[in-house]
Amino acid sequence: MNRTAIMESVEAKHLKPAAEIPTLRIGDTVDVHYRIVEGDKERVQVFQGILLSTKGRGVNRTITIRRIVANEGVERVFPLHSGRVAKVEVLRHAGERVANLLVGPRVAEILQRERFLRAIGRPRRGPLAGGN
Repeated sequence: MNRTAIMESVEAKHLKPAAEIPTLRIGDTVDVHYRIVEGDKERVQVFQGILLSTKGRGVNRTITIRRIVANEGVERVFPLHSGRVAKVEVLRHAGERVANLLVGPRVAEILQRERFLRAIGRPRRGPLAGGN
């Protein structure tokens, strides 16, 4: 048995069942129910937002969720197989199929350039090109 197989067999005990984790795609609107412990009390807080990225595999799998609070963007990374994550619900599936959503000040500029290039009939290049 090689090291990878040994590590996967040890991690398998700590993974949540596949039925507890829904199929997640980039751009989905999701609710993450997160357990918060305050002293001797425990409560569940819901973090609703758009799924930006998924990373890792096995026990180390994480998702990045973004939401807007008081006109400020808040991003939070959740480990999917953590005991603190009570539940993940998909509220709405996205129509987009991308590896990662672009978020930041350059998004409007990139999309405007894409519209311009499409209007004059030039091929797509850059971060939204898809290919090369």
